[in-house]
Amino acid sequence: MMTQTSVANALAALGHDTRLAIFRLLVRAGEEGLNVGEIGQHLDIAASTLAHHLGTLVDAGLVIQERQGRQIVNRVDFDQMRAAMSFLTAECCVGVKLAQEDAA
Repeated sequence: MMTQTSVANALAALGHDTRLAIFRLLVRAGEEGLNVGEIGQHLDIAASTLAHHLGTLVDAGLVIQERQGRQIVNRVDFDQMRAAMSFLTAECCVGVKLAQEDAA
């Protein structure tokens, strides 16, 4: 289950143009994911810059990295992505009421 802090961390990680582009590319790649070189080619990002941004996405729990021989394959943690979206929409349209004593 996602907490408010973990969702905030995930959103902060996605709040950068490059990381959002990486994440969206990996979403399109699906469960197969992409290796670092493929991501760099698709988005024209230098390897050192890419490593930094991927590290942030991994730390936020949005991307899983798996070593396959000499390559590191990156894929979206779809369960975490869905959990974050569910957290954001869990109370959609339930209404909010202020008690009279809470009003300014």
